[in-house]
Order: sequence, then structure tokens, then C-alpha cells
Amino acid sequence: MTIELDGSSLTRKQVIEIACDGVDVTLAPAALVRVQRAADFLAEKVSCGEPVYGVTTGFGSNADKLLGAHRARDELPGGNPEQFEGSLLEELQHNLLITHAVCVGAPLAPEVVRAILAIRINTLLRGHSGIRVSTLERLTALLNRNVIPVIPAKGSVGASGDLAPLSHLAIVLLGGGEAFHEGERVSGAEALERAGIEPIRLSFKEGLALNNGTTQMLATAVLALSRIENLIATADLAAAMTLDAFAGRSGALRPEVHALRPHPGQVETARHLRELLEGSTLVDIPYHLVPRFRTWTADSWSDPVEQQRRFDICWDYVPPSQRHGREAFYERFLPFKGGKKHQPQDAYCLRCMPQVHGAVRDAWEQACRIIDIELNSVTDNPLVFPDAENPRFIEDQVISAGHFHGMPLALAMSYVKAAIPVLASISERRLNKLVDPANNDGLPAFLIGNEDATDSGFMIVQYTAAALVNDMATRAHPASVYSIPTSANAEDHVSMGTNEARHVLEMTEDLGHVIALELYTAAQALEYRQDMLNAARSVARRGDWSAMAAKISNAPHEDHPSHAAFAEEIRGLMKALNDAGEFHAGSAVQKALARIRKVIDFMQRDRAMDGDVRRICELVASNDLLRDSA
Repeated sequence: MTIELDGSSLTRKQVIEIACDGVDVTLAPAALVRVQRAADFLAEKVSCGEPVYGVTTGFGSNADKLLGAHRARDELPGGNPEQFEGSLLEELQHNLLITHAVCVGAPLAPEVVRAILAIRINTLLRGHSGIRVSTLERLTALLNRNVIPVIPAKGSVGASGDLAPLSHLAIVLLGGGEAFHEGERVSGAEALERAGIEPIRLSFKEGLALNNGTTQMLATAVLALSRIENLIATADLAAAMTLDAFAGRSGALRPEVHALRPHPGQVETARHLRELLEGSTLVDIPYHLVPRFRTWTADSWSDPVEQQRRFDICWDYVPPSQRHGREAFYERFLPFKGGKKHQPQDAYCLRCMPQVHGAVRDAWEQACRIIDIELNSVTDNPLVFPDAENPRFIEDQVISAGHFHGMPLALAMSYVKAAIPVLASISERRLNKLVDPANNDGLPAFLIGNEDATDSGFMIVQYTAAALVNDMATRAHPASVYSIPTSANAEDHVSMGTNEARHVLEMTEDLGHVIALELYTAAQALEYRQDMLNAARSVARRGDWSAMAAKISNAPHEDHPSHAAFAEEIRGLMKALNDAGEFHAGSAVQKALARIRKVIDFMQRDRAMDGDVRRICELVASNDLLRDSA
């Protein structure tokens, strides 16, 4: 499979296929005609002696310096032993790349570099940059033969574009720098030789065409947004599993509710959660049916089969003397208090999932809109318009503008950057609620039986999630608000968008870890909830009144005045449980639980959890959980 690049129709999906799946590219013939026309136009203007920025003048703060007919440095005492072989015009472009390749840090991941190559090729195909077809074909060969230039991650201020990192990329075409080939880090010259690619000598404006643009920040943003799209969907899945584990309320997800405040992301999140929870018999369960956890003891269950359970269950009875003023409530619900509190609304981390997840979705959607425009835009400088009508001066056809400025991307990624810890934070709050016995609606403390008081269960899982959320929050400060002028103040306002996009991409890993930890915890909680409810149903179906009464922690004695009412009402509880049918989560949540249980067992007592955590994080990162629960 190959993807044809034409400068106008590149999509985020195609970038991901090229970057991550190794898909090759071809160049649209019509686009190559435009490319050659611009290159020929520049050659003609140079031959006429017209001054063109970045072609016959210096760059940045050197823009007021015109290139001469010969090298003044030839007259320096002692001569110049490192004399450049080509013309001054060629030397200008060559020196631009070799002096701008000054980034530091670890090399960008191969998928980021492949995305950069694809995007750079596509923007140059618009035919407004002055690059030759032969040079563009050589750049395409790097991508298709999987020569991955070594680009240290840090060094771009996001205007004029990503000068330094793109210089590291382009310098390999000259036979300089370093590159990875077949996983081995070698010199640029060796990588070209191995791949059968001839090094090039740059022509008019080609250095500037290759290194001036928003390409690194854009490539990083595309990869980050792809990950975030999957993580938002996974966060919805984790949220649905947690809501099922709480036997929560679905009213806050109803479509008529969100029609009154129709933010697109909010509406979509509510719809998605309803879909994930479809078929659940846990959500909206009557309060009185839900027992609370009680520590297992040797006499917890009278039946030998039931004695194999890892928990006990119980309710409290509300005697008639304590129902004054609440008669209407107890006409609807039986007078038993188990795990569910008698309140019609859940905590914010459950009730406000559409509003919070939805706002993150909207931030992602806005960034996608910006990125989609940028993918097929020309972002270098100056812009070449060989077909301009009635030009009077060269400035009418070679126009210096500011498309290299990354602020549109920077602000979009600032928005996403602020959204990431928000999504992580609400996930951690749900996780915390699951392990806290004061707030988990009758589940065991830290989701472990702890019969001998030796078990910590899922206690420290929440610590890790809290640490990750804090780390993301401290990195969420927008880089885009802090410009530092460059090039002797010729470039006096920059975007810092490359830092912004890099931060977002890095933060997606921690976001995935937090969501994975919620899923890990919610799976344990959900099994407890289902098993406890189905254990109660099993007792009820046996029809053993005394066995059911033994699960009421404050059952009145037979000689107590309220005993007759209690006997009638406990039979009502048994009938309600028996009539309810099997208790289970929504269909999609059940699939997700089954997928998790393929690699992680229920934890009945403390065990080493590092392997569990690694496996759940891998499951989320691979997107297998999303695919298998669809």
C-alpha cells in the first residue's frame, strides 16, 4: 500500500499510517509540475540579478546583506583552506543547514521523524517553496527507504518554524549528520550509501525550503492527538466500568438532559456512556437490593457451596419507629440499608463525566480542526508565486510572510495540554472513590477481603495515580505564553509550539497510565459488586428465611414488636432479589472485564502487583482493550 501526496489532501489518519505502519508514499505528477515551475521561476530571477530574500540575501537579521559576485574571504590573510566548492548561492543554503542543526536531547522517536518527513514532503508539493523536483524526490527516498535522520528533541522555538530540528533532518541529504538505518545509528553519509541514495547539493532557497516550517510541532501534534482520541474513548470505558461497579445512577446521562446544554463533546460523551452501559442490570438498581461487604468468617455461609465465597454480605434494617417523615420513600423502597446510600445523585466524578470528558473532547476536536488545516498548508518563507498576475516587482512574486509562526498550533496544543490533567484527575478521583470504604458504597476497603488484617489491596494503586496526576498538572503550564526573542530581535516573537506539542505527546503516556490504573481497580470492584449481588440473589432463591435474616446485622429478636413487620419485609427483599434476574454490567463493560481477566486475575489476597500494572498499561497503550470491547 502507498499513499499519494499532492500537497492538498493529507489527513491525520494517513500521517499515522505513514509514521507508525511504515506505509510508503508517492508524489502526485500534477504537484510535481507546480514544484518545478516554482524552481524554474527562481532560477530565472536569479539569472536576471534580482534580489530575493533567502536566495541572494542573508537570513533573519542578515536579510539586509546582499550576496556579492565573489568571496571577500578569499582575500583574508592565509587564504581559506576550507573553501566551499560551489557558488555563494549554494554556500548560503548549505551553511544554513549545517549551522542550524544544533538541537540537544534524546533523538525523536522514529514515528515522529517519519511523520515529519511525510508532512514536509506534502507541504513542499504545493509548489510555493522553490525546491527542485529532484531534491524532493531525494527527500521522499529517505522516507520510503526508512532512513531516519537523528533529530535531537529540543531546540525549536516554533518560529521561524522548526529551523533547528528540520536542519538535522535535511543535513542527512547532504551526507552530513546522523541517521538510523535498520535500527543502527550511523553517519548520514553511511545511511545514504546503505539506502542507495545519492547526496545532494542545494540550489536556490532549498535549504530554507527544507528547514523553515512548522513540521516538527505538527508531526508531534498529529501523533499526540491520535493517542488522545483513543485515550478519551478508553477513559469513557473506564468510567462506565466504574459506574457499573458503583451500581450508579444513569439519569445524568440521559439525552434530554444534555439537549439543554448541547456542547458537542458533552452530548457525545453521554451518548457513548449510555452505549457502553447498555444491558447493565447494576445501574439504577433499587437501593435496598445492594448489600454491603462484610468480612468473611468461617460461619458466614451455611451452604457448603456458598462457603467458597471470598466475602460476606449484610444489610441494616430500618425499623418502623425510624421511618417517620419518610413514609413515601419506604413505600417505594424496602427498609434495608446496604451498600447504596439513599440519595438520588452520585458524586461529581460519576455524575459529571459527560461535562468533564466532553470538555476534553471539545479541546481535542478544536486542535484537530487546526491540525487538519495545517497539514495541507505552506509554512515556509518566503512564498513563491510564479504565476502572479501583473507583477511589478519581485516582491509581488516572492513574498515574505509569517506562515512559519506556530502560534495557531501552539495555542491549540495549550488547550489540549490543559485538558490532559483534567481527564486524568477525574479518573483518579473515581479510582480513589472505589478504594475508600467511606465512599465506595459498600465495597471492601481497598477492594480486598483482609480477613487477617495483613492486606493492603489496591491502596497504593491510588498513590501512583495521584503522583501521575500531580506530575501532569505541573507540566500543564502553557509554553505558548512565554516568548523569548531570537535572531538579534529580528524574530522578536516566537510561538514555543514545538515545546507545547512535545509536552502533550509525552503527557499522553502518563494519561494512559492513570486510565489503566482506574480500569485495573474498577475490574476488581466490579467483580466484587456483581458477586455480592448475585450471592444475595442466590440466598434469596433458596427460600431460606433464616439464612436471609442472618445477613441483616440488626435484625430484631422474635419477641421484639417490630419482628412481624421485619419478617414480612425480609420476604419482600427475598422476592425482589429473586425477581431481579442475574446482576451484570453493560455488554461492552463485560467484554472489557473479560479482556482484562485474560491477563490479570482477580486479587483475592495481596500479591505482587507490578506485573499486573505493567500488563494493564500495555493493554491500554495497545488499544486492544478498546477493540475487544467494541
